Amino acid sequence: MSPRPKQALELKTILETAAKIADESGLTEVTLANLAKELNIRPPSLYNHFDGLSGLHENIALYGIKQLYNSLVNEAVGLAGEEAVMNLAKAYVDFVRRHPGLYEATISTPNVMNEEFHEVGNNIVDLTKRVLKAYGMEGESAIHAVRGLRSILHGFSSLEQKGGFGLDLDTDLSLNVIIKTYLKGIDKMNAN
Repeated sequence: MSPRPKQALELKTILETAAKIADESGLTEVTLANLAKELNIRPPSLYNHFDGLSGLHENIALYGIKQLYNSLVNEAVGLAGEEAVMNLAKAYVDFVRRHPGLYEATISTPNVMNEEFHEVGNNIVDLTKRVLKAYGMEGESAIHAVRGLRSILHGFSSLEQKGGFGLDLDTDLSLNVIIKTYLKGIDKMNAN
């Protein structure tokens, strides 16, 4: 392997490559050595962009959560009610399907202290709260509803990723049924 010609390697290129490794081989395969090999550079060059493996993983987590947020916004903004919630749910699950390793980085990178990471996470919560506002969800009840929806989507995605849905039944149809049931539960809760 001959080194790449001297040129500025952009952080975006590094993170896209790291995401590709994570999605194809798993997050544990995103190492400085593997990333440098894929980029055709020497590992010390990566230290110009972040501090070691933990810095790399923190940057991947930030990159991943931004990508997730953008996917959710693109599918839910401008819609209301059930259509908005369904599109948000599908966007979440589709993101995990397309980017399993990158998604894992957003939930399993320990001690992400990056303020921007938490800001984007809060933006996802705010987006979900706005989508659920049509169901009268405000204040603490909105947070409970957001947590419930996230739990459903994460659990569904995790089970699907691990092959937990072995029956010959369309998983997209199952997701629709689950989200509609969740929304009926919110309606019933508001009626009380």
